[in-house]
Amino acid sequence: MGRKVEVKEYKAQWKRDFQSEKELLQELLGYQLRTVHHIGSTSIPGMHAKPVIDILIEVLDIDAMRACKEKMEAAGYKSHGENGIAGRRFYSKGGNERTHHVHIFGVGDPEIARHLAFRDYLINHPDEARKYAELKMNLARRYSADMESYISGKDAFIKDIDKKASTWKREREL
Repeated sequence: MGRKVEVKEYKAQWKRDFQSEKELLQELLGYQLRTVHHIGSTSIPGMHAKPVIDILIEVLDIDAMRACKEKMEAAGYKSHGENGIAGRRFYSKGGNERTHHVHIFGVGDPEIARHLAFRDYLINHPDEARKYAELKMNLARRYSADMESYISGKDAFIKDIDKKASTWKREREL
């Protein structure tokens, strides 16, 4: 059986779950680790989300992460390689009942800025966050047993928010 699509009401516990997993990951990755960010819907206060903590990690040398694969697996993570994003190392924890996703990138990878801009844009634009939550809840009801359709149903909205977030971020930096 595949992964079930379930979107839940925001829980303050998600922040604490991120914090405790961050500490574990800091121990596992050691000196290579530069920064750890809570991303994805569970990082946005008030956002309905799949109860999976998304963690973005910046490391000094992405190629050095090969040596950490066994440590990650011993901590319950499954490696998925790049999983569709060049230069990323992607891990999941919890099997079909996932609890965590870890996205590892080398320092300076443009995907880092994209993920952080997306998160920060939704935190600062609650109407857009509400629309995204409604979309996710509707898709979860429609595709409760079809994760791929759920993910593809969000694609156009995510791309639109990515564009808005990029513009918003550039304007803030001026």
